[in-house]
Amino acid sequence: MLRHPATIRLFNLKEKWTLYQQLSTRNAAKTAIVMLNMGGPRSLDEVPGFLHKIMTDRDMIQFPVMLDRLGPWIAKRRTPEVQKKYAEIGGSSPIFKWTQKQGELLCKQLDQISPTTAPHQYYIAFRYTHPSTEDAFTSIEKDAVKRVVLFSQYPQYSCATSGSSYNEVFKLYRKREFPKSIKLSVIDRWPTHPLLAKTFADLISQELNKLSEDKRKEAIILFSAHSLPLQAVNRGDSYPSEVGATVQLVMQELNFCNPYQLVWQSKVGPLPWLGPFTDAALKGYSAQGKKTFLLVPIAFVNDHIETLHEMDIEYCKDLAKEIKGVDIRRVPAPNDHPLFINALTSVVKSHLEGNCNVSQKFLNRCPHCVNLNCLHSKKWYSEVCNA
Repeated sequence: MLRHPATIRLFNLKEKWTLYQQLSTRNAAKTAIVMLNMGGPRSLDEVPGFLHKIMTDRDMIQFPVMLDRLGPWIAKRRTPEVQKKYAEIGGSSPIFKWTQKQGELLCKQLDQISPTTAPHQYYIAFRYTHPSTEDAFTSIEKDAVKRVVLFSQYPQYSCATSGSSYNEVFKLYRKREFPKSIKLSVIDRWPTHPLLAKTFADLISQELNKLSEDKRKEAIILFSAHSLPLQAVNRGDSYPSEVGATVQLVMQELNFCNPYQLVWQSKVGPLPWLGPFTDAALKGYSAQGKKTFLLVPIAFVNDHIETLHEMDIEYCKDLAKEIKGVDIRRVPAPNDHPLFINALTSVVKSHLEGNCNVSQKFLNRCPHCVNLNCLHSKKWYSEVCNA
């Protein structure tokens, strides 16, 4: 049941006060690890605002005209459908819970293996929900942190996801000076880290071992990632190639034990998107006589609506009933898998020990980029990170 608007305002005020209290009680930290992600609504009441922010984000949705009008209209139209989906997975997204857990385990390990940069403290900076980028940096400045590492929780970089989060940091300091006492650096992508590949390989192996011998041999591994509009791909977004690189390393870890395919999910709207689409691939392989499938959320580091609803309910349950005679299973997201926590730790430790505060790849725009936010943002990062 939806709440009365006054109740929603009260709920939001209470939540913001709780977040403020949490941010105000941190221990003193020398190094801040800012975990950048999209975030997700923690109640059905948050869904309208969540969608509105997504659909009006010019880095995420690049309509040629009328975004200020079209975005809110699409968000309002989609709200009931999306609320229903969240209700079916328990009424909220678990991204905040998993990011907290990952941050805690990451910093605990960093304190042990990198004492010269300790103590470490994670700060969550979600793009479309609280705690926001502004929440994170309000706390960081209050805590007088000496070094800040912006750590994208998207292993594969896309202008629509990682890029939007980094641009949000830039926009926060566009009209005021970044604190000179803080050393800023950027981990913008890590698609080929060996421990990331080992994490997915282990999760896939565990799921394969649950199958009978006959099914295990015939199972097709479908690596499913969030799709992109072809317009973004043609601009030069590196996301498809980086997802493909991750897939290849995972299969190398598995000694190419099974047939596999990279597929794409979560298409929204009528414009052309990168395919083949996950549901269409399942139907296509089924028509070829294939019956056993493992879905791997290769671009997602924790469970959320795309894994818990789109994969688990729409594909593994509903689509399996529609096709009939198939076994569709989903490999868990990394979440708090020990190998994955080791991967996070290794990525950050190597970065802290290196001499590169911001990569040339990150500073280089796509060949057909038309986004002025990117132009000014990358110039700002070049100046601040190399100061």
